[in-house]
Amino acid sequence: MWPAQLNRRTQTADRPGPAEPGEPWTDDPYAAALRTGRGPLFLRRLPAPARPDGAVEEGELLPLEVERWCAAPDAADTHVLHRCTGPVLDVGCGPGRLVTALAARGVRALGVDVSPAAVARTRQGGGAAVRRSVFDRLPGEGRWSTVLLMDGNVGIGGDPGGLLTRLRTVVAPGGRLLAEAAPHDVDERLTVRVEDDHGRYGGRFPWARVGTDALMTAADATGWIQAGRWTAEGRPFVELHRP
Repeated sequence: MWPAQLNRRTQTADRPGPAEPGEPWTDDPYAAALRTGRGPLFLRRLPAPARPDGAVEEGELLPLEVERWCAAPDAADTHVLHRCTGPVLDVGCGPGRLVTALAARGVRALGVDVSPAAVARTRQGGGAAVRRSVFDRLPGEGRWSTVLLMDGNVGIGGDPGGLLTRLRTVVAPGGRLLAEAAPHDVDERLTVRVEDDHGRYGGRFPWARVGTDALMTAADATGWIQAGRWTAEGRPFVELHRP
């Protein structure tokens, strides 16, 4: 969904197969989890910048909900889907549960993700997806009625204000942005990597964790109109409109 948006995973070209724990994996743990639909998978909080000798001091593990992402939309997702008017762009679509659900309802939807595994799984499920960064040129820029930022994807790039500014150029005038905030009152910028339960990991990338209040502040600063906020199944959401 998401970490992959700016992740350039570490490769070890001369080393076939999985690495030993504590070494970069030749296969991205995120991609492997999406292919199987199972975790556990985590974001590992890292110091920024890295130590001069290249070593990384390990920090907190933040769990990722791979099984939920790979399942059918739950009750909280359904609240969001009911608010979508097509066409819909799902930024950091991951395995594509929302894109495929919208397509099944006859709503035109497109997923965007830089992870090949995410795009492949979305297409296998019957959804449309392209491999692209949200910061690259996107199909239909300025004509999307609804843009989705689910599952913490407001953290893409580590700069929520920059991301919200970018998405104002993507959504149509009068269109909406439906975003899921962090479940706590938090506003922090991180450097992280994706890691599995064996300590195998991908490359480091910038990320952010933003609660509802911080998200609303960033929305105000970037010209979005606040249109609503709600919580479903313990997950907080906001709706923003482009003037």
